[in-house]
Amino acid sequence: MTHGHYDCLIVGAGHAGAQAAISLRQSGFEGSVCLLGDEPVAPYERPALSKEYLAGKKEFARLLLRPAEFWPEHDVTLSPGRRVTAVEAEAHTVTCADATTIGYGALVWCAGGTPRTLHCPGHGLDGIHAIRDKADCDRLIAALPHSRRIVVIGGGYVGLEAAAVLSGLGKQVVVIEALDRVLARVAAEPLSRFYEAEHRAHGVELRLGTSVAEIVGRDGAVSGVRLAEGTVVAAEQVIVGIGIEPVVEPLLAAGAQAAPGGAGVLVDDLCRTTLADVYAAGDCAVARSGPGIRIESRHNATEQADTAAKAISGRPEPLRLVPLFWSNQYDLRLQTVGLSHGHDRTVLRGDPGSRSFSLVYLKDGAVAALDCVNTARDYLQGRRLVEAGTRVDPALLADARTPLKDMAESA
Repeated sequence: MTHGHYDCLIVGAGHAGAQAAISLRQSGFEGSVCLLGDEPVAPYERPALSKEYLAGKKEFARLLLRPAEFWPEHDVTLSPGRRVTAVEAEAHTVTCADATTIGYGALVWCAGGTPRTLHCPGHGLDGIHAIRDKADCDRLIAALPHSRRIVVIGGGYVGLEAAAVLSGLGKQVVVIEALDRVLARVAAEPLSRFYEAEHRAHGVELRLGTSVAEIVGRDGAVSGVRLAEGTVVAAEQVIVGIGIEPVVEPLLAAGAQAAPGGAGVLVDDLCRTTLADVYAAGDCAVARSGPGIRIESRHNATEQADTAAKAISGRPEPLRLVPLFWSNQYDLRLQTVGLSHGHDRTVLRGDPGSRSFSLVYLKDGAVAALDCVNTARDYLQGRRLVEAGTRVDPALLADARTPLKDMAESA
């Protein structure tokens, strides 16, 4: 059954999909645009789910990326609650789970990813949660009034943000991390140890260097988590934050080139896949000229979507991305610029004991990235150093009294 044709069809209504639609109109694209998403709601701010929304500090209406009237006013058709299961690249059509077929002139794939799940015994018990979309978060929020003990599996950003919120709500929280420190995949040891100390100071228990052997249940619901060494940690709810799997199967089945290691779909510097008239952006897209990894951030989703939209509109501007990330935990604002991936030296600016400091990452002597904790000035000024790959004397970098902007200017 055919369900229309659009000059540009956007699959995925998260940050990348919404930005693609917005940028198309800003770039003067006059063709028909459809924004198709698998959730039953309009595009909203996803990073807030594990922060303000879970904490009850922001109602959902305040998370909407644009007011409801924005989309019809800009002639963008919203098609919520629909999932694409196949792409026919030559025919320029997609097929949805409801068996409808939609034609396109250009396709922008912004389907993001789905949370990785547990495969150990007990993985199907009630009370196991992800925090990826509104429905996930709503299920967890509904369970909290009847729950005191929460186990978080995964010591990455989402897991730690959830732990901070739940601790603030008076819950007993245990974080289980398979590696020997939290944030091990994204930050150097000094930052990991700082956040471990902060969480412990707020009553969060950390179990590091251990894996989950089984989710223990009673009457079909979670009652605890058995660790590899045999210890059982009591829990009434379990949150799983162990990363995502990119949703790219329909693209790859249609012949798009995959990124190595199943990281997603490869795109060029205009965010084009290897399929004609098919673009990709956001958590599922891996830049061919980049570090070969997914960059899972709102900033990356926005920049890639904007790049794709400009190319479709006949105003191509190759992507030159400097990644930006942020995380709120307790009263700590972590802001990151650049990628620490592959660094060979770190320089500490300031005193972690003051709860305001920065960690500078160097690669071959050049500034590659900064992690800035409650130091917005370093974050803003350090971006220039990262963009330029500036070489700075490590001793000078370590002097927190010397502004980073002075180093950029002198270099």
